Amino acid sequence: MSTQINIKKIVVIGPESTGKSALCAQLSAHYETLWCPEYARSYLVDKGINYNYEDLLEIAKGQIQLEDEIYFQLQTQQKNRPYFIDTDMQVMKVWSEYVFENCHRYILNQIAERNYDAYLLCTPDIPWEADALREYPDEVTRVKLFHYYKDALTHQSLPWIEIAGDYAARLEKAVRFTDEILIA
Repeated sequence: MSTQINIKKIVVIGPESTGKSALCAQLSAHYETLWCPEYARSYLVDKGINYNYEDLLEIAKGQIQLEDEIYFQLQTQQKNRPYFIDTDMQVMKVWSEYVFENCHRYILNQIAERNYDAYLLCTPDIPWEADALREYPDEVTRVKLFHYYKDALTHQSLPWIEIAGDYAARLEKAVRFTDEILIA
């Protein structure tokens, strides 16, 4: 008799430099599971930061492929563990619309078709950390982008929570919320 594997998919979103990757890595270690990094970072490291609208479609497709590959790895482990995903198509939609005032139909279709269990929305209350791939260090833009993500989450039915504070507080809040999702 086969056992049903129940992997809860929890997406971490928010403006750049809000600790999404760090939180995913911490949660992955805490729950002894895998997590999906943001595909855009490796894409832009390889291609360069002068991206265009068509690049965002390639990044979106790469993100979906990477997310699915790691999910399959979790399924083959035959363990009920959460799966943390750094960035999803909501992020791609906000990015596309903010930079190019347009969004590929593929991204919109993926938002409608993909299934997740919950969201962690990282707030821009930690200090900006510059790197070669980040574009928006000013607080006004970071807060504006945060509200775009929050608006998207308030208009869907999945559970979500804002993750704020220093890194320790963020992890603690994310663990409490994840524990609730795992028993739901």
